[in-house]
This record gives sequence, structure tokens and C-alpha cells, in this order.
Amino acid sequence: MGDHFQTIVDLDATAEEAPALAERAVAWLAAEGIVRAERTDCVLGKPLGHPPGPNWARTASPDDADRDPSDGLDVTTGRTVFFGGQGDADWADCPSCGGRTLFGPGDADRYDPLDDDTLPDEGGEPLDEEWESFSRAMDAWSATGEASVECRHCGVDIPITDWTWSHDYYAFGHLGLQFWNWPEFRPEFVAELGRELGGHRTVVVWGKL
Repeated sequence: MGDHFQTIVDLDATAEEAPALAERAVAWLAAEGIVRAERTDCVLGKPLGHPPGPNWARTASPDDADRDPSDGLDVTTGRTVFFGGQGDADWADCPSCGGRTLFGPGDADRYDPLDDDTLPDEGGEPLDEEWESFSRAMDAWSATGEASVECRHCGVDIPITDWTWSHDYYAFGHLGLQFWNWPEFRPEFVAELGRELGGHRTVVVWGKL
């Protein structure tokens, strides 16, 4: 079945703020009994993480609350492109005009019927040119913290961090709280954590290995 994760990414934390915000977030989670303050061997790919606490069920969606978390919390600080592991994003939406840039073939109702250029080619090949501009921007953002992509619909140069991705596959930030093999989160828990982070915007990147 594989291992899955949910990463709550703080979209507003700066590089300078991230370490202190990470400490604040872990302190709150531990005080609420959602994770334990001590660190153990409980996360994938890292030596230590915070195991689930006695009140972990506060985080769980009612539809998934009967499944105990089997692993813990890993905290990442520093400029990071957070992504969903297996697969990739199918599209990205422009925040300026709402236009959708597609990265591959799919169902007809996902495309703009008034714009033939949004249709995949007849052979069903990925739209490589569209994806390459985003891929280059991701690499540039990873290296410098700044990058943008020109929207093919409205022509506006949009920061890579401002695009909206299918299934929230990508998020760009300096702080991520990655929970391994936990039940699906309640939106109220994510909102509460965002308030503890100073009212910052957050997004959940769900993924699987």
C-alpha cells in the first residue's frame, strides 16, 4: 500500500521566521497532546521525528478517525518545493485570469472548449513545452527564492509561488510540517494551526511514496 504523508506548508513564513515558527508549532502541538515533545525514530527518511500524542484524533476527519497514525511528524525549515511524491500535477491555474495551463492529456471537461490550444494532441503526449517553463521556474525558485511564469492566457508574469495546482500537488515555502501515515486532517485542525502560525496562509500537500 505504500506510505503516505500530509504536509502542512506555511505559505507566508519567511526564511528568517521559519525556525521560530517551527518551534512555536511543535510546542503548541505537544501542549495539545497531538504529538509528543520528545523525538524518536518515527518518520521516513529522517533520523528523528515527533511521534503521535494521546490526542492525535483531534486532527482526524470523521471519515478517517478510526485509523490510528503509525508514524510521526517531521519538520522542515528552509526554502523548499514541497510536492506530492508519486505522479505529478495535471494543471496549474493562473491567479490573475483563472486560466488553466494543462500539462498533459485528460478528460475533455478539464479543458477550455473555447480555446483549441488547450486540447492535448491527438497522440495523447504530455504538453512538454508548457511543463518545461514551470519546471525551470521551480529550479530557479529553489536556487534564488524568486521565479515567475508567464500565463499563456492573459500574458501576465505570475510568481511561481502564486499558481494553484491540481490536488495542491506543489507548495513553495520555508516551513513544512509533514505528518507520516496519519488519518486525513480535518480542515478545522489545519485552520487552527494556521492561527497558531500567526494567521498565516497554509496549504496541505498530500502525497504517497
